[in-house]
Amino acid sequence: MLMERIREVAVRLRNGSLTVEELYKQCMQRAKSLQQLNAFLTLTPALAKKQAEESGERITQGKAKSVLDGIPVAAKDNFSTACMETTCASHMLAGYVPPYTATVVQGLLDEGAVLMGKTNMDEFAMGTGSVDSVHGPVQNVWRHPLLSSESSHPAVVRQEGSEVRLDSVDSENDGWFVAGGSSGGSAVAVASGMCFAALGSDTGGSVRLPASHCGVVGFKPTYGLCSRHGLIPLTNSLDVPGIFTKSVDDVAFVLGAMAGHDPLDSTTVMNPFQSFELPENISVEGLRVGIPQEFHPPSMEADAIQAWSKAADIFENAGAVVSKVSLPHIQLSLLCYSVLGPVEIASNMARYDGIEYGHRANGYQSTEELYAATRHEGFNDIVRGRILAGNYFLLKDNYEKYFLQAQKVRRLVVEDFCKSFESGIDVFLTPAAVGSAKSYQEFVMFDSRKRQEIEDCLLLAVNLAGIPAVTVPAALSSQSMPIGIQLIGPSFKEKELLTVAKWYEQQVEFPRAELEASLRVLDG
Repeated sequence: MLMERIREVAVRLRNGSLTVEELYKQCMQRAKSLQQLNAFLTLTPALAKKQAEESGERITQGKAKSVLDGIPVAAKDNFSTACMETTCASHMLAGYVPPYTATVVQGLLDEGAVLMGKTNMDEFAMGTGSVDSVHGPVQNVWRHPLLSSESSHPAVVRQEGSEVRLDSVDSENDGWFVAGGSSGGSAVAVASGMCFAALGSDTGGSVRLPASHCGVVGFKPTYGLCSRHGLIPLTNSLDVPGIFTKSVDDVAFVLGAMAGHDPLDSTTVMNPFQSFELPENISVEGLRVGIPQEFHPPSMEADAIQAWSKAADIFENAGAVVSKVSLPHIQLSLLCYSVLGPVEIASNMARYDGIEYGHRANGYQSTEELYAATRHEGFNDIVRGRILAGNYFLLKDNYEKYFLQAQKVRRLVVEDFCKSFESGIDVFLTPAAVGSAKSYQEFVMFDSRKRQEIEDCLLLAVNLAGIPAVTVPAALSSQSMPIGIQLIGPSFKEKELLTVAKWYEQQVEFPRAELEASLRVLDG
């Protein structure tokens, strides 16, 4: 039941064959039994119980708020929540409880969703594996030793008032694979049945990459469609709230609760958003599918190429017009992001100085010493490195040479997509990753910069262009790990994009049976 889709569970809640209380308890138990995966940083059983009771009453009275009423969900730990800690997986914000709740989280709560807790991530969302959290790395549920043998590292769970705080786990346990980053905790929570939907943030692929590695659907909306109010910023001009679910249909349900203008976020579009459900009978005959020639980096693995080629054949055999197209400036996306990202990061991280909130160092003799000690203790090496890079690019002698040139490149990337869509391309079909998830030992052989170069090269351009994209599970690799396919659409064409993604999902029938069986055995 925990691996069912939102629509299926909602039907059971309304026909009385399942209660909201039973549902949230099973999800909570699954989260605790799989604590070694380190997907959640904070679980809130008391809050979830209260929300479940209120939802159950509404459903019993026939007054359900929406299809999400009573559905357990989770939020990445960089979405502000007034009811629980929001730490960005960093020492810097340890113990910080915001005075308000992020607009998109509140949107889910207003629709009756049950918030299970906050999920693990790379510190301040800077990473591609979800291994750079102060609370320890997130471990992928696929092929995890816990599902085949007794773990040598039992969960450590601590009660702190109404919250359950989950201690970091031993990252040296052999045999597990990374989840992708930076929203890996949310991806694992959905993939393993700890919740039915989860929020992540997508700045350079941080929703779509973990979705591909964990065998779930990952959706990045058009920039400005969903409010960023309460999402602790990394790179303001690229950040968007994203969605993890088990199916494309479920994305549409969650998006309906999140999208629309927010007076608290000036970057949201003024046009009112009309929620939608996706059709059941879909045809792609005549659909123009673009295959970007440049989405073929040297690091691309055979399994990813095969999944991509097979996806193109599926569309072509169904009557779609599949053609190769060129996006000539896409190959500059990583270089462009490597300048624009750190510049905005340096600006955003400047607020963490030990004065107003967050970590504050002791033993300083001056304000300058306070700043230096606080930031050295509060940030990891990756965050500090990006701050230094950003400040370097903003120096008077470097501003025009790097920052302004990167802005020009970004405009060229946007123009590449616009020209292709204007020429008649309806959707782009690309790999979601260069391959399947790597083992932890293999992943950490490279530094953060190299890992980003390998993992994000197929994803960054979408953020630079501000357009929507969705990752759909496509196949299992030769190592029996998930591989996803990415579909990219024009701005504010979410319904059309998700409709195509649903059709593709129906053709593939991604193999989850073995994972689901292993999880049921674990539950006893």
